[in-house]
Formats: sequence, C-alpha cells, structure tokens
Amino acid sequence: MTAPTARPLALVTGASSGIGRELAKQFAENGFDLIAAAEDVELDDAVEELRGMGATVAPVSVDLTRPDDVERLAAAVRGAGRPLDAAVLNAGVGVGGAFVDTDLDRELEIVDLNCRSTVHLAKRVVQDMVARGEGRILFTSSIASQAPEPFQAVYAASKSFVQFFALALREELTDTGVTVTALLPGPTETEFFDRGDLTDTKLGASDKKDDPALVARQGYEGLMKGEASVFAGSLSSKVMGKLSAVLPDSLAGKAHKPMTRPGSAED
Repeated sequence: MTAPTARPLALVTGASSGIGRELAKQFAENGFDLIAAAEDVELDDAVEELRGMGATVAPVSVDLTRPDDVERLAAAVRGAGRPLDAAVLNAGVGVGGAFVDTDLDRELEIVDLNCRSTVHLAKRVVQDMVARGEGRILFTSSIASQAPEPFQAVYAASKSFVQFFALALREELTDTGVTVTALLPGPTETEFFDRGDLTDTKLGASDKKDDPALVARQGYEGLMKGEASVFAGSLSSKVMGKLSAVLPDSLAGKAHKPMTRPGSAED
C-alpha cells in the first residue's frame, strides 16, 4: 500500500489578521499545513480558524523587529522536520502624518519590520530553498511602492525597498527552482489604517477599500503561477498601481498628496 503524500508546508508572517490571515487561509484551503507567525493575541484566533479548515498549524509568537525573534522563527521552520514549500513574508506596519510631526521610534519600527526583518528572514528561507532546489516566496509589497507617498513617506519608501528587493532576488534565483513573487495590494479593508493613524485621511476614510480575501486569493494564484508581480484587488486598485508606476515621480507624488494628507477626510 502506498503511503499518503505529505501535505506541503507554508510559512506566513503577519498571519493574525488582514491580508496575512487571508493568505494563510488560502494555503489551508489548498491543502497546505502552516507555520503561522505574528506578534499580537489575534494569532490564537487565526490558528483556531486555520485548524478548523483542516490544516496542521504551528503558531510562533514573534516580534520580528527583534533579530533574535527572526532567528527563533527561522529555527522553528528548520525544526519542523519537513521542507518549507512556500514562504509568505507579509508582516509590515505603516505610519501616516507629516514627517516633521511623526514619532521617530514608530518610523524606525517600519524600517526594522518592513525592511530589515524581511531581508533577515529571506536570507534564511532562500538559503534553504536554493539548497533543496525548490520553493516559492511571496513578498507583500504595495502599490505605494510605485511612487512617492507624501504623509506616508517612510512606509512607501519601505515598500519600494521590498518591491525592488523581491524583483532583484527573483532574477538572481532564475534556474534555481525557487520562484519569487511580489504582491502589490491597493487600499484594503484591514487594521492598517487604524494602526497607522490614517483614518482621518481620504484614503483611510474611503468606503471603497478592497476585500483582503480577494487580494489574498489573487496573491496566492500569482504565487502558484510563478508571476513576478501581482497588482491585487479591484480593477481600480490595479489601474491605480500601474498608473503610479508610469507617471513621473513628481506628478505621482502630487496626485497622492490629497489622499494621504492628515484631515483630508473632511475636505
């Protein structure tokens, strides 16, 4: 009698809520087991939901702004006793407001989480996948990566870093058996706007944000197809992202400014 084939394994960071949680659900629905990483208490609820979908889930509570926690997560992946088939580097934060007024510590947290920890964890994941000659990596970027974002200056710059890091890594890994995909969501209905003090902006107050489940499904499908970049969400979000990419930076920055300016929701 033939032994049953083991289920593939995926790692998802920022898996407790928003796009990360929906991405984890996509993997669970498609027969993956999961290592689900997050910092907040919502991780327990997410793990229960994922297990209810039939996945075996190993939760790892980590603060990825801390290098020791990144190493602890990498050790948990390596200690799973099975190969990692897919990695979703999704954890990220943002802060809105005028740079002259915003809190420096919060902006350095953006750099630590969105940039430094992404490079750190990617190094561990990529080395193991390339050694095995197989694997898929999804980086959560943003359409904010495509142009300057006044009043989200550090966040947008961090996502530009993630986007170009992902595309460069993809090119490096050609013919290794490892694919790299960047996911570029538009404004999505998550906790991001509350956590980033953006609810008083036109962007944050909009009732036309995308469904995170739709974004996650499109991201998962793009990852499985081996696509380079996935502009995800509604048609308008996809158009917004692609238009930002081709507009001169000076024009794109001016176009975004009225949407992200503090207090613009009242205009």
